[in-house]
Amino acid sequence: MARYTPQVFSGVSPHQYTQLMAKANAAGIPMNENSGRASKMGVEVEWSYSPERQELVLTCLQAPFFLGADGVNAKLQALVSEALKA
Repeated sequence: MARYTPQVFSGVSPHQYTQLMAKANAAGIPMNENSGRASKMGVEVEWSYSPERQELVLTCLQAPFFLGADGVNAKLQALVSEALKA
């Protein structure tokens, strides 16, 4: 399995992280802890959140050929950016 470059998001408050977890769970991605791994429809993502540093690290581990890691990363960036604005 190819490893992709992790994306690091700084300034993610615990409240914002809770909102991200709620969105992920609503989309059928079980995200209930500060770290873990989940997959859905050919996309596998790993995450790690540090409330002390207010830092979220997301890594695309697997992506379908029609979307690719760049497509997954773009969607992840959009979701985190939306949560940070809230």
